[in-house]
Amino acid sequence: MAQHGDSGRIVIDIEPILKRRLYSALALSGSTLKEWFRKAATEYCNDQNAPSVSLRNGRRVEKSTPVLHVKEEGAPYGAATESLTRARPAENKITVVSMFSGCGGMDIGFKGGFEVFGRRYRSLPFEIAWANDLNSEACKTYEYNLGREVRRGDVWSLLDSMPESADVLIGGFPCQDISINGKRRGVNGARSGLYKAMVEAIKRIKPKVFVAENVKALLRHDEWLRQVVYDFESLGYKLHYQLYQAADYGVPQTRERVLFVGTASDVNPYIPPAPERDAASWITAKYAIGDLENAPSNPRINHIWSQANSSPEQGNRKLIADRPGYTIRAECHGNIQYHYRLPRRISMREAARIQSFPDKFLFLSGLRETERQVGNAVPPVLAWHVANSVLACFRQIKK
Repeated sequence: MAQHGDSGRIVIDIEPILKRRLYSALALSGSTLKEWFRKAATEYCNDQNAPSVSLRNGRRVEKSTPVLHVKEEGAPYGAATESLTRARPAENKITVVSMFSGCGGMDIGFKGGFEVFGRRYRSLPFEIAWANDLNSEACKTYEYNLGREVRRGDVWSLLDSMPESADVLIGGFPCQDISINGKRRGVNGARSGLYKAMVEAIKRIKPKVFVAENVKALLRHDEWLRQVVYDFESLGYKLHYQLYQAADYGVPQTRERVLFVGTASDVNPYIPPAPERDAASWITAKYAIGDLENAPSNPRINHIWSQANSSPEQGNRKLIADRPGYTIRAECHGNIQYHYRLPRRISMREAARIQSFPDKFLFLSGLRETERQVGNAVPPVLAWHVANSVLACFRQIKK
């Protein structure tokens, strides 16, 4: 039971399992309980004081159901204290070069400091020093929400504009030539072959850690996988790669992705984050988007959906209320998944929820381009867990 008064002392009882998890996380972060609480309390109070609009639609919402909160005026996610700038990162920050940034899913995961499904994901000491994407619509969304400039254009032509050095390099290289829904040209295709731009960037920047994300299908083709592993390992990094199930980490979606993480010899080896959930405790579609069932269409908050007719192509599966959503795809051609109860496809805000984007993260494009951005993104919550493991690589760096 919490006690409060004028002394400033707070006493609270929590479940033993949660207590163990908390102290384990604090040990990983290098922070004390007092430091963590002061920071979390300050961030929470600031968030509560921010002007926002709560979308309840005149119906009772259970306490266990998330409610949409979007700022009516002012800055969106991450932009409240930052302006579009390429200024040098603050001291004690771990600098990051972001390639194939898209709308910024992996980047906000590395930055942290967001809330989704009632959980606050703490801020992390990663600072984006350079970002790039080819899609101008995705760049607009990124800059609006993260408050950072994105270099727009072909990444090969922009390599010379990268910083000479950075601590971390991240990127989800294009997967269209690898995906089972793509043209299957492999890692030498025009799109998926862009991972070689990551290889070149790593050669130049020499980060302490790099993270490269791609689709599960890459693991099914030994020749393609061997080539990617060889190219990354030949740079002199210790390489770790494995398949991640996003639902295991608090993302309401059965999305499987492979992550390649390379570590230099003078940092700690990468240890992947332990799953927090299993199939019995995965976040369900109804929990993730249930409060939006009766919400009218609202373009301002991306609560709009495709009117495309049913077709035999991808994107026509109906969500199941008591299980996570299916993988959100970028190339649905309007045939995005159907709502589990309503006679319509899910909205872009609902798709963003299923990808674990916070509600304050707004997409500036029309329906089709927003579909592409949401589907191409790395789920921020999954990225946040990976970022914590990357952060541990920098703890007590070897001499």
